[in-house]
Amino acid sequence: MNGLLLLNKPRGMTSHDCVMRVRRLLGTKKVGHTGTLDPDVDGVLPICVGSATKLVQFLTAETKAYIGEITVGFSTTTEDASGEVVEQRAVTKPIAQADITSVLQAMIGSGRQTPPMYSAVKVKGKKLYEYARAGIEIERPQRDVTIYELELLGDVTHADGLVRFKFQVHGSKGIFIRTVATTIGEKLGYPAHMSDLQRIASGQFKLDDCVTLEQIEAGDFRLLTISEALTDFPTVTVDNWVEQLVRNGVKLRDEQISPPMKSGMFLIKSTTGTPLSIHKWNEEREGYTSIRGLW
Repeated sequence: MNGLLLLNKPRGMTSHDCVMRVRRLLGTKKVGHTGTLDPDVDGVLPICVGSATKLVQFLTAETKAYIGEITVGFSTTTEDASGEVVEQRAVTKPIAQADITSVLQAMIGSGRQTPPMYSAVKVKGKKLYEYARAGIEIERPQRDVTIYELELLGDVTHADGLVRFKFQVHGSKGIFIRTVATTIGEKLGYPAHMSDLQRIASGQFKLDDCVTLEQIEAGDFRLLTISEALTDFPTVTVDNWVEQLVRNGVKLRDEQISPPMKSGMFLIKSTTGTPLSIHKWNEEREGYTSIRGLW
């Protein structure tokens, strides 16, 4: 069994838990996910099965989209609902919807983000959450992130000194939506945290195309082929002679790839449509070299 499984990850399970469950359900050990989702988050989790595990490094999407909820009035250690309260300040005056919209619009664009202490980002060989659980505060490396879209969804509710509202965000790889939520709160003048989150898209893969673990157990699913999984990649079809060169790991000359692909990775297919490899222009070697064979 080979291909890409689009899983609607349930809450309460880690991404690794899902991989283990899929291994049991499909009866195969070669299973790997393409992007971690926190246990409290549900939604799109692409999982590679069989020979498609060769694609894991290429399917870590550059962009992802989420629908979440922000609770304004207190912040937590983990920046989400699972953590302990760090700071609390009742919202005594209503926050206008126009003010929230203004803050969201102002955050669209590129900037730097500091990852939460309770995250899997590694510093000096250890994950940040390991330092956090040991009570060790460590300097966290900032990362460049981009918010492409950030909009308010639905009404803003006020109750018991708290303000809640839903939002939709489309951001770059590596962005922490928990931190986006706390930053929104800060800009509104209050401590805040992310109280709910669902991933609705990972690159080209959408929530509507995903299946549940229950559907997999019932056999109600299909695996995307390698070609379907890589539809975002530029594609070059080569003749039988060049196909043999690809299979033998030979560097390809400029004239053997048409049209030229001098920028970024691309997929090479045979004349029969079989995916052969991921290639890239190698300036040093003055030719196209293989990043990963797919046969």
